[in-house]
Amino acid sequence: MAERRRDKQNSVREPLRVRPNGISAAKLAGKLAAMDSSDTNGVKRRWAQSQVLADENRISSLQERLFAQGKRSILIVLQGMDTSGNDGTIRHALRGLDPLGVKVVSFKAPTPVERRHNFLWRIRRQLPEPGQIVIFNRSHYEDVLVAKVKGLAASQEIEKRYAIINAFEAEIIRKGTAFIKLWLHISVEEQQARLLARLKRPDKRWKFSQHDVVERGDWDAYQEAYATAVKRCSPAIAPWYVIPANRKWYRDWAVTQVLIETMEDMRLIYPKPRLNLRTLEKQIKAVA
Repeated sequence: MAERRRDKQNSVREPLRVRPNGISAAKLAGKLAAMDSSDTNGVKRRWAQSQVLADENRISSLQERLFAQGKRSILIVLQGMDTSGNDGTIRHALRGLDPLGVKVVSFKAPTPVERRHNFLWRIRRQLPEPGQIVIFNRSHYEDVLVAKVKGLAASQEIEKRYAIINAFEAEIIRKGTAFIKLWLHISVEEQQARLLARLKRPDKRWKFSQHDVVERGDWDAYQEAYATAVKRCSPAIAPWYVIPANRKWYRDWAVTQVLIETMEDMRLIYPKPRLNLRTLEKQIKAVA
């Protein structure tokens, strides 16, 4: 299959990449709040959907090389407010991945055992092996998001965690893991529409929780917490990508493109084992 390497001008992920550039968290929060969560960056739905099969084939080919090479791995981090679409992204945007080489890990409130360790203990236990792709449905960032909004840790402790996260991610990257950090960004109006839709549909009501309403009351606090997290933890080697997620089709398409571009940058190739082809062919043909 022909390579499709894209320069920055043709890149999908570059306009979505977070570059704090030293601005304050308050200003960054303002910029994120002003972002149009329905923006599609000029991409048309019909065209994006016409590319689905080609994109799935491309992902499949790149994943096979990742596995065959057996040296590097990929960690995809999905974060977002309730209803932003973590589960839908896994089902649709990442469906080109071979399930045999993928593990999805969902992180909920820490268990009593997990609370007895540092906040990265449970994360380290789920990191990908060489050749593997792991998807975190929520992640270690909960410990600077929920912990900050709900006051589950002192402000000094939260402040320390940003540096700990950066050091942790740099360590894992040095060992050969590529990080893809995705914030699925929806508007407060879109969240309202999705929550109301859950109530109206009997087949979706099971997803609804009173917890969703409580968390929605902290919307502004979460937006500020996200802005601080992406500002403090978006180095060049492990940047955040903010995905406008009001339009599910664009969310899925954009996430797929970020994955493809990241895997292409890894320059994955099939290994070239030293084999005596003539001898092996004779041995195979000798067994009738």
